Amino acid sequence: MTTILVVDDSAVDRNLVVGLLGKDASFKVDFAANGLDALAKMEMEIPELVVTDLIMPEMDGLSLVSAVRQRFHLVPVILMTSKGSEELAVQALDAGAASYVPKRILAQRLLDTVHNVLAVSWRRQGHIRLMGSMTQSESTFVLENDPGLIGPLVSYVQEDCTHIGLCGAAERTRLGVALEEALTNALYHGNLEIGSELREHDEKAYWTLAKQRGQEPPYRDRRIHITARMSRDRGVFDIRDEGRGFDPSALPDPTDPANLEKVSGRGVLLMRAFMDEVRYNEMGNCVTLVKLRDLPVTPPDQEEY
Repeated sequence: MTTILVVDDSAVDRNLVVGLLGKDASFKVDFAANGLDALAKMEMEIPELVVTDLIMPEMDGLSLVSAVRQRFHLVPVILMTSKGSEELAVQALDAGAASYVPKRILAQRLLDTVHNVLAVSWRRQGHIRLMGSMTQSESTFVLENDPGLIGPLVSYVQEDCTHIGLCGAAERTRLGVALEEALTNALYHGNLEIGSELREHDEKAYWTLAKQRGQEPPYRDRRIHITARMSRDRGVFDIRDEGRGFDPSALPDPTDPANLEKVSGRGVLLMRAFMDEVRYNEMGNCVTLVKLRDLPVTPPDQEEY
C-alpha cells in the first residue's frame, strides 16, 4: 500500500480529498489538521507523499513544505491552492514542493498529479546504484510522439544526475518534474500544436484532438530532440520540437500569483521554480533548462533509500 498524508484544517475538504484518493485501491490515506499535526504523524509513520492545503492555523503549508524537505527529504509534497493563496503557493514551490493542484479542479486533476509525482519519486528508488565515479555525461535522444517514452527518459536523466552527484534526493524529484513538463509541452503544444486553452475549457476534446493528430501528418512524423549535458556542477538540458514554435516574449509571467490558477502557465511555472535558468530560442521550439549544484550531495553508495 502507498501511504498518503492529507493535511487540511477543513474537515469538509479533507473528506473530499480522501474520497478522491480512495478511488485508487492501492492508496492508504491518513489525514492531519495542520502542519504540526502532520509532522507528528510523520514521526510515527513516514508516508510516500504529502498533499497539503496552504492556509492553516498553527503551521501553514509553506512552513510544512520547508519542514518536510529538511526532515523527510525523500517525501514529495503536493500543494492544494485556492483563491487568495497564490503568492504563498509560489513561495512553497520555491521552497521545495513537488507540484500543485488548484482546489477548484481537484476532482479532475488530483489523482493524475499524485500518480505523476509518485512515479517521478519512485523511479530512482528501484535503480541499482552504479557508476559513482562518473564525472561528465552527454546524451542525445530523438523521440517519437509517444508519451510513454517521457517517463523512461526522465528516469534515465535522473539516474545520470545521481551518478554524477549533481542532485540530492529532493532536487532530483523536482528536476524530474521540470523535465517531464518540458517534454510534455514539446509533444502536445509543440509537435501536435494543441493549446492549453482547449484543455482548460474541454479536457475531453483536448485528448481526442491529441490522439487524432498523433495519427495524421504532419504531426505524427515530428520528433522531439533532447540533449542532456551534465557534470558535477551543472546540468544543461535542451528540448526541441519540430512544431512551428511561438513567440517566447508573449508568454505571461507564470510566477505572477494572478496566473497561478491558469492551466496554460503551469508547466512554465514549475520549470522556472525548479531550475536555475529557463530560456527559449528565438523560434520558440527549443527550451533550455539549466540546473546548478547548490547543496552538498550524498554519494550514491551512501544515500538513504
